[in-house]
Amino acid sequence: DFLSAKELPYDSPPQVIYRIDDHRFVTLEHYRDCNYGNTFYNDTKSGIHSYLGRGTVENFQGRVINADPTGRNLVFPAATPPHTVCGDGERGCNPTMAYSTDGGRTFDGMTYIKGSFNPYEESKDFTITATTDAVYVTRKLGNTSSKTTTTKYPMRHGFVYLSKETLPAGMHIEHSVPAPGGMQTPSGQDHITCDASIKPTNPDAVLR
Repeated sequence: DFLSAKELPYDSPPQVIYRIDDHRFVTLEHYRDCNYGNTFYNDTKSGIHSYLGRGTVENFQGRVINADPTGRNLVFPAATPPHTVCGDGERGCNPTMAYSTDGGRTFDGMTYIKGSFNPYEESKDFTITATTDAVYVTRKLGNTSSKTTTTKYPMRHGFVYLSKETLPAGMHIEHSVPAPGGMQTPSGQDHITCDASIKPTNPDAVLR
């Protein structure tokens, strides 16, 4: 019901759950709680208010770093709410990350986990970083190990990863590359945060 509702009826005030700088940030809106709402990317200087998803970005538990100084490349990974069934019970599901190559005016998606039965918990193992030329997906290997593996996805305006097109000439996905060092979001924020004390006055509103 939550995912298929035409509109979310909750009257909760928008709250910033991830900030890049003084004018670029992600808001959670019309949420029942910190795991169930709509997320939007905002750029107040450019007048951008782009929809990212419902019950998605607010549930990512890993690190997300937007470090492209040009502002063109952006990434906002997603997960599912906690304690929810993911997939058909046999194959799991494939959580995506919303990415933009035009400063947040438009977003496309690409998979960063395949066959996950619990993306909410599994997303804790990931650090996802946007730079001037690529998105790096770094995953921790095991709960007791400090080892990681990193995949580099080159970014080019106009190319959509979930399309059936082949990568343009000169572009290729690189596996087992070094994780980018010294990268940080201008604000310093690297996790999605949400103030759980902020609630709607109508949490039991009927979904239509």
